[in-house]
Amino acid sequence: MDIGTRLRELREAKRYSQGDIEKRSGLLRCYLSRVECGYTEPKIETLEKWAKALDLELYQLFYQGKGKPIAPKVAEPARRNTRQGALLNLFQRMPERDKHLILVLARRLSKGGGSMISRDKRRGDKLHGGH
Repeated sequence: MDIGTRLRELREAKRYSQGDIEKRSGLLRCYLSRVECGYTEPKIETLEKWAKALDLELYQLFYQGKGKPIAPKVAEPARRNTRQGALLNLFQRMPERDKHLILVLARRLSKGGGSMISRDKRRGDKLHGGH
């Protein structure tokens, strides 16, 4: 769909001039002409003003059917398995200090720190308060 052609068709169907749209929308007539002739593509904010000037809802600038279009069904986001959900729930209820500790551990492990436990033992086990 060529949006410029569609906007011109809608304007002419309502018997509005570009000057009428200019007055009703605040958009300059020379800009309206550039869009209708296909020299520039309007931003969504501009299309909102244009639709209002034409006494239309925004979707009507794009939809050529009768009545309101039926919204397509959108797939639900993937659900977490019960173990992930339980883990997330526990994490959200933890005190901030414990969350911080887990995030530090996770960062170290993700950087290849698989031998982190033995390394921390050599440093006095600072993560566990020296126990």
